[in-house]
Amino acid sequence: MADRDLRSLFSSNDRSISTSEAFTNRQGQWRAVTGALAAHLDRVSAAGFDVEDLESPRRNVIVFHGVGGIGKSTLSRKIEAALRRAEDRPAQWTEPPDLRRHRLIPVRIDLARSAGADFERVVLCVRLALAALGRPMPAFDLALRRYWEHSHPGEPIEDYLRRGGLFSRFSAAAALPQQMQSVLGDIAQALLLPGTVGSALGHGTGALVRALRERRQSVRALAGCTRLADLLEAEPDLEALSFCPHLLAWDLAQLPTAKKVCPVVLLDTFEDIGDRTHCDVERLLQRLVWLMPNAFFIVTGRNRLQWADEALAGQLDWAGTRAWPGLEQQISPQSRPDVSDTTETPQQFLIGDFSREDCEDYLARRLSRDRQPLIEAPIRRVIAERSHGLPLYLDLAVMRYLDLRRGGVQPRPADFDHDFPALITRTLSDLTPEERHVLRSVSLLSAFSVPLATKVSGLEHDAPALRLTERPFVREAAHERWPFHLHDVIRAAIRSAPDTGDDRWSPQDWQRAAERAFHALADEWRHDLRHDRTVLVGCLQEGLWLAREFQLGLDWLVDAAFQYVADSIWEPLVLPVAGNAPATDVDSPAAALVETLSAVARRQHEHREHTVSRLSTVLESALLPAELADLATYYRAKAQRDLGLTDASREGMRRVAAARGRLAAAARRGLAHLSRLAGDFPAALEAAEDLGWEGRHHRVMGDVWWVQGDIDRAIAAYRAGRDQAEQHGVVGERAIAQAHLAFAVALVDPVRADIELALAERLLETPSLRSNEMTARIAGLVRDAGRVEDLPDRAAVLHAEIEVSGIAYAAAKLQLALCFHHAVLGAREELQQTIAGLRRLTSTGGYAYYVDIAHFMGDLALPEHGAGTRWVDGQLQVRERWRGLVIVRRRLLGTPS
Repeated sequence: MADRDLRSLFSSNDRSISTSEAFTNRQGQWRAVTGALAAHLDRVSAAGFDVEDLESPRRNVIVFHGVGGIGKSTLSRKIEAALRRAEDRPAQWTEPPDLRRHRLIPVRIDLARSAGADFERVVLCVRLALAALGRPMPAFDLALRRYWEHSHPGEPIEDYLRRGGLFSRFSAAAALPQQMQSVLGDIAQALLLPGTVGSALGHGTGALVRALRERRQSVRALAGCTRLADLLEAEPDLEALSFCPHLLAWDLAQLPTAKKVCPVVLLDTFEDIGDRTHCDVERLLQRLVWLMPNAFFIVTGRNRLQWADEALAGQLDWAGTRAWPGLEQQISPQSRPDVSDTTETPQQFLIGDFSREDCEDYLARRLSRDRQPLIEAPIRRVIAERSHGLPLYLDLAVMRYLDLRRGGVQPRPADFDHDFPALITRTLSDLTPEERHVLRSVSLLSAFSVPLATKVSGLEHDAPALRLTERPFVREAAHERWPFHLHDVIRAAIRSAPDTGDDRWSPQDWQRAAERAFHALADEWRHDLRHDRTVLVGCLQEGLWLAREFQLGLDWLVDAAFQYVADSIWEPLVLPVAGNAPATDVDSPAAALVETLSAVARRQHEHREHTVSRLSTVLESALLPAELADLATYYRAKAQRDLGLTDASREGMRRVAAARGRLAAAARRGLAHLSRLAGDFPAALEAAEDLGWEGRHHRVMGDVWWVQGDIDRAIAAYRAGRDQAEQHGVVGERAIAQAHLAFAVALVDPVRADIELALAERLLETPSLRSNEMTARIAGLVRDAGRVEDLPDRAAVLHAEIEVSGIAYAAAKLQLALCFHHAVLGAREELQQTIAGLRRLTSTGGYAYYVDIAHFMGDLALPEHGAGTRWVDGQLQVRERWRGLVIVRRRLLGTPS
C-alpha cells in the first residue's frame, strides 16, 4: 500500500489533492546496507564461524547518522520494508543477487522516548519477530520465562504483549507463549519432572542446571549451549536479561541449514537512549549487538556511534577499534573512499542532504492533483534553494504551502523566503544548556574552531564546544584553520527564525555575543604567528560582517584592511550570510569598508569603470575615517589610470601622497607611473629613485628601462624587485615583478623566457592579479613573435578578454607585441595597420610613445606630429636599441635581416 502523508491529508478540505510520503534518492545508503549485509551473511555462513566466540571483533552493525530532519527514520522504515517484501522496495533500489538465497527477518525498533521503548521491549521485539519461524528458541525461552516470572509476577506474558500493542504489530506474537510453554514441557519430560514444571520454572531450575553441567543425555539439545547454566543460576533481573541475546544467537545457530535465517534489527532514534555521560541503556543495547554476531544491526540516529572510542572503556563493555574495527571511520556524502586502501570496510555513514534535483522531485510528488504537481515549479525552485537539501525544511515548506492556501492566499515564491522556528526546536531538543549557548554563539560565524567557539560563547572551558562538534549538524573540514561549520539551513534558522525556547536570547544577548566574536577574531588575527593569509582573510570577512550587522566600530579592521591590500593577492571578500542577506547600501563605516575592499578585490574581474563608480560612491558617503578614505582614493586613482583618465588619476594620487599616510609611498609610485604614461621618462626615473621598497622602486625603474629598449637594465631591476618582495614575504608583489621580468626576457631570449614564464604562471596561480596575468600572456606572444603563424589569432582572443576588463594599457601593450611580431616577419603592411590601431588606442590615455617604439621596430620614420616623448638617453639611441631587438630575433629564427 502506498505511504500516506496524514498531516497533509488533514490540512485541507480539498479532496482533489493527493498526498503521499514522498521518498527520494538514498540509493547510496541502500547500496551500503546491501553490501554490508552480504558481507555479513558470507561471514556467518563460513565454516569457521562460531556464534559463541565472544572475543572476535564485531562487524555486524552499520550506522547512518545525520542532523534532525535529514530523513533517517524514513530511510529506516524503507529499508525494513524493502527487506521484508520485494514489492515494497522503492523503484530506484535494486536487490543484489547475493541476498536472494538468504531468508531475512527484519524488525524495526524505534528507541525514541515518545515510543516508550526500553531494553526489555527491544529484546521482546526481536524474539517476537522470530516467532514467525513457528518453532521455539529453547535456551532463550527458558531464560526469558524465568526472567518474566521474576520481574512480572502474576502477569502472563500474553497480557503484556496485548496491552503493549505487540500482538497487533507482530502477526506471530500469539504463538510466543505456546512456544515458551512447549519448551517447559519438553524439559519437564526430559527430566521426569511433574507436569510442565508447574507455573514456576524455579522448581525445576536446579535439576535442569545440574543436568546441563553433568551433560546428561536427557538434555542433549541444550547441553551444547555452554553458558545457559550460568544464566539460569544468575539473578533473573534486567542485567541478566541483557546477556540472554547470547542464548537467542545460539538457538538460531542450531537451526537446520534449510531453515537458517538472519535477523536484521533496525534501531532507530538511537540518540534518545543516552550520551557519553549516561551510557546505561546504550551498554545494554551494545550487549545485544555483541552477543548476537549472527544477526545484523542497522542503527540510525543523530550522532555517530562512538563504540570505537577507547575512552569509553569502562562505560561500555566493548570499546575501541579492535572490538569495532568498522566504526572508526566515518564516510561523508562527499567522500569516495577507495576500500582497497583500507584494512576495514567503513560501517559508519553520515547521511547527506538532498541534491537540488531531489528536492524538487520530492516537492513535485508530495502534493498532487490529477497526477500533476500541486506546488508550482517557481515555488519548488525557491523552496529547494532555501532548504539546502534538508528534508525537514521541505516538509515544513509543504505545510506552509497548505496553510497559505487554507487562508485563502495563493502561494507565491516570495512566501517561501522563510525560516522555520521548528528547525531550531528540532536542533536544540537534545542539547545541554551550555551546548545551546555555544550553538547560538557560533551561528554568528561561518566557520569556527573549538578554542574560537569557547571564546565567542564566553565560557571558561572547552567541553560544551567539543561536544557540539560531535553533532551531525556540524560539518568538519579537517585541514582548515577553522574546521567546523554549521549546516547552512540550521544556521540561517538560528540567526533569523523566531526562537521560542525557554532559554532564547534577547537582542542584547545577540549584541553581546557579536562583540565577543568580534574581539575573538581580533585575537585570532593578531596572534597568528605564521601570518597565514587565510587567517587574515577569514578574520576580515567575519569581522566586517559582524561590524556591519551589529553597528560595531571598525577598530582592528583598519589594520587588517591595510594588510589585505599590502599583499596584492586579492582574494574575493565574500561576506557570510546569516539571517537576512547582507545589505548593499553604504550606510555605516563598516558597510563603506566592505564596499571598498570588495571593489578593490573585484577590480581584477570586472570593468574598471565599475570599480571607479563603486569607490566614488563610498567616498561620497564620507563614512570612512581619513586613512581608509585614502585607501579608496588611491585605488580609484589606479582604476582611473587603467581607463586612461590620467588627469583624474593624477589628482587622486597627489591627494593621497600629500596626506603622508600609509599609502603615500604607493601614491608617489602612482605619480611616477603617470609621468611614464605621459612619456616623461626622466621625471619618472627621478621619482623612482626616492620611492624605496614601499614604493616598489625597482619595478618602477624596470618599467622605465624596458621602454627605452635597455632590456638588460630592465631585467636586472625586475629581478631585484622580485627578490626584494620574496625577502619581505609579499607574494603578490613577487608575482607582479616576475610577470614583468618574463615580458622583458621574452624580448631578448625566447628560450630563457620559457623558464621565466613558467615561474610567472606558477606564482600567479594563487593571487588574483588579472592585469598581471594579461602581462604574462602578452609575454608569451612576444616570446613567440616571428615564429608561429597563429599569433594574431591568439592576440585577438586576448584582446577580447582585455576589452571586458577595461584595462587600457594592456590593450596598448598587446598591440605593441603584435607590432614586434610583424616587424620580425618584415610584414610592412600588417605593421602599418597595427600601428594605426595602436595610435587610436593611445590618442587620449597615455602610452602614446608606444607608437614611436613601433616605428623604431620597423625602421620607419616618425610621423610629423609625434608623441613628444622625453627619452632618457635620446631618441636616436632608443631607436637603435629597438631595431636591434628585431634584428636579433630574426637572426635567432634564421630570417634574413
